[in-house]
Amino acid sequence: MHKSKQILVVVLVVALMGALLAQPIKGLVKKDSSAGSEHSGNKATGADKALTTYETVSKSAKEGLSNNISAQITELEDQLASTPKEGQLTLLKSLADRWNDVNKLIPLGFTYEKIAGLDPSVGNWVKTGNTYTDASQNLPDTSLARELNTLSIQAYEQALKLQPANLDAKTGLGIAYVNGGASPMAGISLLLEVVKSDPTNLKANKSLGLFSMQSRQFDKAIARFKTVLSVNPDEPESWFYLATSYENIGLKKEAIEAFEKSKKLASDPSLSQFIDRKIAELSK
Repeated sequence: MHKSKQILVVVLVVALMGALLAQPIKGLVKKDSSAGSEHSGNKATGADKALTTYETVSKSAKEGLSNNISAQITELEDQLASTPKEGQLTLLKSLADRWNDVNKLIPLGFTYEKIAGLDPSVGNWVKTGNTYTDASQNLPDTSLARELNTLSIQAYEQALKLQPANLDAKTGLGIAYVNGGASPMAGISLLLEVVKSDPTNLKANKSLGLFSMQSRQFDKAIARFKTVLSVNPDEPESWFYLATSYENIGLKKEAIEAFEKSKKLASDPSLSQFIDRKIAELSK
C-alpha cells in the first residue's frame, strides 16, 4: 500500500473507531450453528440477486468526474456495446484502468467481474471480490452495501471453484461472510483456516484482529496485530489498532508507545492531533 493511502486509511480509522467498537459482530461470542460448514450461509438465491447494474453505477460515478474523463469512459462503453464478445477483453481492461485511475470502486468491481467472465482465472475472480468488498465499506446506502457484499461472495466462490485451497479467496470470502452478518462464525472459521496454513498471512490476521476488537476480545486482537507488525512493522493503521486494543485493557504505557509509532509512520496532521489528545489522556 502506498504511504498516501496508508495516511488516508488511518485518518478514516480515527473517525470510525467508535462505531467499530460500538457494534460487536453478532455470533462471535455466542456460537453460531453455521460454523460447521466451510461455505455455509450467505449463498445468493433468486431473491438475493443484485438490483444494481453496471449502467446505473456508471451513470452515478460519472457525475463527479471531469468532462474529459467521463467522455473517455463513455467512448470505451460505446465501443464495448458494438464489439463482439471475443474482442471485448482489451476494451474492458482499458475501462478498468480508467475507473481505477479515478478511484471509482463500484463500477470498477462490475468491470472486473466482466473481465473475469471472459477470462475466468483465480486472480481475476479474487480481484473482483476484493474490489466489491472495498467498495461496500462505509457506504451510507446499506442496501447497496449488502448487494456489493453478495457480489463479492459470489466472486470469491468462483475463485474457489477453480482453486479450492486458494488462501486469498478464502480470506476474502471469510471477510465477506462476517461483513454480511448472516454467518460470521463461518467467516471466522475460514480465516482461521488461512492462518493455520499461513500463520503470518497479513490480511487474514489483520481481519481477525479487527473482528476481535468488534467482539471486545482485545487480548486476541493484540496477538493478531503483533503478528501483522512482525511482518510489516511500517503499517501505521495496525499500530493504531494495536494501541486502541492496549488502551481498552488498561495497558497505558504500551498504548502510548503504539500510538506514537502510528503517529510517526503516518505523518498526518489530523492523526497526530488525535493521537496527541489520546496520549495526554493516557498520561494522566
